[in-house]
Amino acid sequence: MLPTPSTSHVDVNLVYEPAEDSFLFLDTLSSVAESSFLKERFGQDPLRRKRDVQSPSPLIVEVGVGSGVILGFLTAHARPILGRNDVLSVGVDVSRPACQASTDTVHLACQAASNGSPESGWFFTSLNADLTSGIRPGTVDVLICNPPYVPTAEVPHTLDIRTQAAKISNNGEEQNPIAEEANLIPLSYAGGTDGMEVTNRLLEQLPTALDSKRGVAYILLCNQNRPDEVVQRIRQWGADWTVHVVGRSGKHGGWEKLQILRICRGGQPAS
Repeated sequence: MLPTPSTSHVDVNLVYEPAEDSFLFLDTLSSVAESSFLKERFGQDPLRRKRDVQSPSPLIVEVGVGSGVILGFLTAHARPILGRNDVLSVGVDVSRPACQASTDTVHLACQAASNGSPESGWFFTSLNADLTSGIRPGTVDVLICNPPYVPTAEVPHTLDIRTQAAKISNNGEEQNPIAEEANLIPLSYAGGTDGMEVTNRLLEQLPTALDSKRGVAYILLCNQNRPDEVVQRIRQWGADWTVHVVGRSGKHGGWEKLQILRICRGGQPAS
């Protein structure tokens, strides 16, 4: 079993704390079935090197990186999961504290995993941006997203939160920046109608964001997101697109039963 990155340094008052959904990602990405899929798609075994000499280093992007536990896990264990360690990873989050926390998490995870063994990839940075807006189109090889999936009346907007926070004052003094950032916490879980408002925006961006030949996305959904409808919608993108459920977890008697979709052009069925 591959070790889970430490997040003891993360301020959970400002950044989403790793929970069941986060750990489902770790279990799924490191499973025999999914690791085999990723190694076949990106690995550098001798036979692959002969037929694909120019295979470029994969770019891994986690949208909504939060604490960085998922990106840290995948980056630190790049060789055992993807079959190569010449990977570059990038985090993206609208929360500045999450960007800092994830940067620390990934660096610490890679340091711990290395320990004389070159199995870790290379972490570049965590961008303070919205979804894939800060990423060059067509460059993402592996996109990971544990989105805000809880159904809520609305999705808070970063600009609105910061504007409202700026108006709050104590005796005319400016709002504490830390208090302002704490208002970003709802962005980590509030998904709006059916819990899908953020996820729908990301799905619209996938065909443009992913590498046209080998790009693959892993996106988490809960039962309230109507995952069967999401799968059918993706299958309508065209015959070259495939979507499979590759991870399942959650409360069997409750609404928060979780699943992870693998979305890509081409690809093989999940085991």
